[in-house]
Amino acid sequence: MENSKFEIRNPKLKNLWIWIGILILLAPIGLILPEIFKAGGAWGEWGADESEKIIGYVPDGLKRLSKLWSSPITDYTFSGWETGVKSYIGYILSGIIGVALVIGLSILIGKFLVRKNGNT
Repeated sequence: MENSKFEIRNPKLKNLWIWIGILILLAPIGLILPEIFKAGGAWGEWGADESEKIIGYVPDGLKRLSKLWSSPITDYTFSGWETGVKSYIGYILSGIIGVALVIGLSILIGKFLVRKNGNT
């Protein structure tokens, strides 16, 4: 059998990738369940304005840090895709883009560190 460049030989690493895949597939539940139960946004994805509604104030650190970062894909959706089925597709696509970027950057950093340390 020919060895593939992308073969995962370590069983623990293989299990990790399986669990990451499962979590990726389950991620849209964070959008769907709050809408079904009319619970507002997904749990833990609150901005400063939503935090103020929930707890009555905005912590100083959150106020300060919320001005430093703006999302490249605001509210996980694309312009014109804010409602209906398109909002779900936009949510899933933005998740796929985010996961691909994180995995890609992790692989690149890993390869850089391996080369730097002289390992193969």
